[in-house]
This record gives sequence, structure tokens and C-alpha cells, in this order.
Amino acid sequence: MEPEEMSVADARRQFADVLNTAAVRGRITYITNRGRRIAAIVPVPIAETAETAGQDHHAR
Repeated sequence: MEPEEMSVADARRQFADVLNTAAVRGRITYITNRGRRIAAIVPVPIAETAETAGQDHHAR
């Protein structure tokens, strides 16, 4: 599934749907402010992988 971009205002209005799409379908949604990516809503397995990789990197 392709990542999606969504403005802060749209994400606020569709928050439950964005979360559900991440959890059920595995979609990454980038949240934008004035066209610039400022955050992402990602499925938990992706977040946990990134977190573990970050911890491994900092442990070196």
C-alpha cells in the first residue's frame, strides 16, 4: 500500500480512519503542514522496528 500525505486539518477530521488504516491495512500516512511533512502515522510493527534500530544504533 502506498504512503499517503494529509494536511493536519484533514488528519484531525479523519483521525479514526487514519489510525484504522494504519492498523488494519498497514498504510503510512505523512501529516503535512503547509506542504511540509511534519509527522507520520505508521503501523506498530514499523514503529517498533524503527525504535529497535534506533536503540541498536545509539548503543554503539
